[in-house]
Amino acid sequence: MKSIIKFSKLFFVLILLTACKTSTNNDDKIINSERNIFESTNSDKKMMEIKFSCGDEGISEYLKDGWIILKENSREKICTWKSVPATKDCDMEKDKGCKLTKPDKIGEEKIYILEK
Repeated sequence: MKSIIKFSKLFFVLILLTACKTSTNNDDKIINSERNIFESTNSDKKMMEIKFSCGDEGISEYLKDGWIILKENSREKICTWKSVPATKDCDMEKDKGCKLTKPDKIGEEKIYILEK
């Protein structure tokens, strides 16, 4: 019985010692990442991503301000939703469980990547 207790204590200490990791490798990674951040903040170019949805357009303001469009993307987006009854005899005011929500108007979302 005493040998089992000693063995379990030794096993527990070994697990604790092997579970600890050294931080020497992590220090190198931190130094390298700081250098990358420093180099990217010194650059004169600024980049921005802007999204306009459902007919809103304000890109001309940015173009007048000196921004250049690098990439333009567009995709479908639901602009408004409407509630409809699930069945003919459903009262949406009294029974909220029979209310369905459907897309009403589908528009376009434009995504611009700008650079200055």
